[in-house]
Amino acid sequence: MRRIAATAALATALASGAAAQDFRAANDVIVTPVAGGFAATSDAGLGARGYWCAAADYAKSVRGAANGARLYIKGTRARGLGQRAPVVFTLDPAGLEPQPATILGASLSRPGSTLAVGHAIGFCVDGKLITDGDR
Repeated sequence: MRRIAATAALATALASGAAAQDFRAANDVIVTPVAGGFAATSDAGLGARGYWCAAADYAKSVRGAANGARLYIKGTRARGLGQRAPVVFTLDPAGLEPQPATILGASLSRPGSTLAVGHAIGFCVDGKLITDGDR
């Protein structure tokens, strides 16, 4: 009986550790689960499209979000060119004032900025076309 309890405890610990692991998005941006959402971090100097792409890829691949689900900016980074601080996204608008992300660069510094997952995942394709074209 002790062996079963120990095995169950180990399985639970491994499962919760695996859930908290980093995810590498299609554009190589690292996405990490954080309290109330997930943080996209890049040191590649990607613009807003790169962050939205990574968030959408994570939302679909890890959280099982549908294309029609909404992504929201929860925690922002400082304004300015070349900022590489993490941006926190969420699928839950609670506590936010949702507003369409019409100017993508500015959206990363506005809590509540929102795009559909399906729209944001399109930025991954755009990025791949641009990257592959540079080779």
